[in-house]
Amino acid sequence: MTNAQSLPALTPIGDNPTLLWGMTNAERLRRLARAEGLPESTPPSGAQLFVNLDFVFDPVWLRHIVTLPGTVVMDGGDLVMAHLTGGIGPDDIIQHRGQLTIIDYRDNPQIYNRQLRKLDCPFIQRLTPETRREIERKSYFGAYKGVTDALTKYLWPELALWLTRGAASIGMTPNMVTAIGAALCVYATYLFAYGHYWKGMLAGFIFMVLDTVDGKLARCTITSSKWGNVADHGVDLVHPPFWWYFWGVGLGSWGLALSNQTFLLVMVAVVAGYILQRVIEGLFIKDFGMDIHVWQKFDSQFRLITARRNPNIAILFFATLAGRPDLGLIALAWWTVISLVVHAVRLVQAYAVKRSGRPIVSWMEEA
Repeated sequence: MTNAQSLPALTPIGDNPTLLWGMTNAERLRRLARAEGLPESTPPSGAQLFVNLDFVFDPVWLRHIVTLPGTVVMDGGDLVMAHLTGGIGPDDIIQHRGQLTIIDYRDNPQIYNRQLRKLDCPFIQRLTPETRREIERKSYFGAYKGVTDALTKYLWPELALWLTRGAASIGMTPNMVTAIGAALCVYATYLFAYGHYWKGMLAGFIFMVLDTVDGKLARCTITSSKWGNVADHGVDLVHPPFWWYFWGVGLGSWGLALSNQTFLLVMVAVVAGYILQRVIEGLFIKDFGMDIHVWQKFDSQFRLITARRNPNIAILFFATLAGRPDLGLIALAWWTVISLVVHAVRLVQAYAVKRSGRPIVSWMEEA
């Protein structure tokens, strides 16, 4: 484990005037270094992270290499970055090659990104005016979680990319996007309460896309903040039960109001199921140090459809399309219960594995 005292100081090599997400590569690197807590001056250990400004790379490379002194990353015959100590500089790499670990990007090395729950080879590419838009696209998709719901993963990535580029070009901050999304979230709740389901789902759809945009904008422009993260995740965590409750309230406007008993049972299933599922996920992280959805491949695949907001709104969309938003809410309640049972079983199975003395390791880390 790398401690703060042994972190290397960032030392850029060369210059590159081409802008990426509205900033120079040097500025991007400074933001990355600041986000990772790298010292501004060379520490007593003499450790330095030399980075070639001709290249752009996924931030996971920097997070990975700062933990590995004596590691050099190459793109064929070109130096990309090097974590060097003991007074060794970039010009000394050939001389000390036997003492260094050389990683060649062209060998397709795989790195497990715990933060985004995915295993892949993060991108590295030479930055020129001709490659700028391609690199922006790669950095955008590189910021996508590998394990998420089907709508986020497959339905709106291209739309969110277009919006992320637009937001970056006009200087919008992630917090501005979060605020607009939160307002639309509240507006959707209001529309659901009066049975305006199509307008509500449109407002909700835009909110859900913006919920992707704010995170991608923060990662691509290296402008994540503690309070922005709290606001974004706070809205995500709190609003779903309110959507489903007021969806049920709005059924009266369609002449499809549920009986008091049925409505109560549906709300108990939806709210309690949602809360308990979140509790199970929290217990898994606390006891096993990772998200439940990255344990085994089944868990990652089930995350595509598990009873979270986006899959649930898809259930309501198709039910409303069929003219039965009431049955959609009932189906949502059943799917919440089923998802809760699946998560509970997986938690019990994990505890059983732990008691047997076997380690709980993500299938991606094993790969």
